[in-house]
Amino acid sequence: MLADELRSMAPAESEWFKLDTARVKAFADATEDWQDIHLDAEFASRSAFGGTISHGFLTLSMLSAMSYQVMKGIAGVASSVNYGFDRIRFVSPVRVGRRVRGRFSIAGVDEPEEGEEGGWLDVHWDVEVEIEGETRPALVANWITRVYVA
Repeated sequence: MLADELRSMAPAESEWFKLDTARVKAFADATEDWQDIHLDAEFASRSAFGGTISHGFLTLSMLSAMSYQVMKGIAGVASSVNYGFDRIRFVSPVRVGRRVRGRFSIAGVDEPEEGEEGGWLDVHWDVEVEIEGETRPALVANWITRVYVA
């Protein structure tokens, strides 16, 4: 049964993703968040961060791509969607040009209650996004995805 397989899943890591200038600029354009701290190297060099940093929401949005890698190969998953977050904390800024990866652990799996229409599972993930070479994570989150069963 898929729910049991997910509950017993070992913690897993995604591959590294580079948050380079092009990705940060594309995210800024898509979200209309053009703060100088993300895009203007001269301005950002005088800031508390000492250089440009990626958007926290860019780092958060990378969870989707990271989770695809972690979930790849699990039989019985037709698709999944974001269902929400119980907690998100942006712990450390990610300097533009750095690489990040996700570490995913299953915190719980909710199944439809009796009488409720089935075909889905709510998967609760404990997620940490690591910054390559750093001791503190970029973010930690309790993320819920709704997994539709094939």
